[in-house]
Amino acid sequence: MKKILSVLLMGSLPFSLFAQAGHIMQGIGAVNMSMGGAATAQPLDINGALHWNPAGISAFDKKIFSANAGLFFSSPEISSTAPTPGGPVSGVTKDDRGVSIMPSLAMVWAKKDSKHSFGVSAFGISGFGVTFPESNTNPITMPQSSSGFGRIESDYQLLQVGLTYAYKISKQVSIGLAPTFNYGTLELAPNPLSGPSMTKGYPVSDKASALGFGGQFGVFYNSGTGIKLGASYKTQQYFSDFDFENKYLDGSAAPNVKFKMNYPAILSAGIGYSKKDIDVAVDYRFVNYKNTKGFEAKGWTEIASVKGFGWENISVVSAGIQYKGIEKFPLRAGYTYSSNPISSELAFFSAPATAIIKNAFQLGCGYEFNSRFTLNAVYHHGTSSGSTSGMLLSPMMITASNPYGAIPGSNVSYKMTTDMIMFGINYSF
Repeated sequence: MKKILSVLLMGSLPFSLFAQAGHIMQGIGAVNMSMGGAATAQPLDINGALHWNPAGISAFDKKIFSANAGLFFSSPEISSTAPTPGGPVSGVTKDDRGVSIMPSLAMVWAKKDSKHSFGVSAFGISGFGVTFPESNTNPITMPQSSSGFGRIESDYQLLQVGLTYAYKISKQVSIGLAPTFNYGTLELAPNPLSGPSMTKGYPVSDKASALGFGGQFGVFYNSGTGIKLGASYKTQQYFSDFDFENKYLDGSAAPNVKFKMNYPAILSAGIGYSKKDIDVAVDYRFVNYKNTKGFEAKGWTEIASVKGFGWENISVVSAGIQYKGIEKFPLRAGYTYSSNPISSELAFFSAPATAIIKNAFQLGCGYEFNSRFTLNAVYHHGTSSGSTSGMLLSPMMITASNPYGAIPGSNVSYKMTTDMIMFGINYSF
């Protein structure tokens, strides 16, 4: 059994750790998150406008500062089955990472009768982390001494700083643009981007960092009769290489490896409606993973590391409603749907892709202490709505008819739920 698991699993480790990279945050700040992330045509607060449509900041007529922080809880789990001469061996491992913090800061400078608006933002727009402890029953997380991979751990964070300018072409139409600057960090244990040693297995990496840049531009139309329209395009964020310094589990040095992983381009279009005590917003987003460096390639290299994720493009629909009928106490509800970029054929390359949330639901509210200061809050619950699953893959099983090395009788699957509580303040000068 040990030899069978060694052959099947040690050749199929790459990318089993790397699944959550490229996770797109559905919203920024408590207000935008409570609206399901919809803001391209309905700028209810500066965070949503700055992140999804720079032209939207023209809707504000004063200097506003906003700060938000959320406590994010996730419950991912990974399961696997491997064939052995004595029958299949199966197990489930749950994450024990704990709580993550999600921050955002933003400010807009605007005047009531000016055609010019300016903004600056610092948002955590992407991040993930899993910690799957060793298991004696789940083949994929068994100790390396038992031919598994042992403890699986990953940590990724992406901070984006934007400088935004919007100009009112007319009373109804505004345009905006924002150069964006990014800082990302990534840590993997084991490191799926490195080829394994026949005697020491796979190495672990230190935390590598990379710098990136890109831009966003958009247009916003306010009819003045309640209907609003908006569209924006955020370019691919182009990063330098993550330069990993590796070492084996026994502490000896391992060959270093570089990997380039950009952030995908996003096209957004939205419609909003406001009348008396009601604000409604609906957004559609197209996320171009398929043409993004680090995501477009798929399969194995000559040294049994991976080429890329092999993710498909996805569609995201965000919708939200705000009710202002209660004085100083607006109520909000939102929903977000996202398609899955991972095919069953390539599911193992993204296991555990616990960042893939299909359905998300939000409830939020605000309290206006006075004309200057507002406190906002939101609760989020998301679910992958079932498991993403496929067969274990091994480069040692590759043939002309089996290009990814699928292992007959095997399976790997992953799923997750997420919960978050976020609070934010808006202060108008």
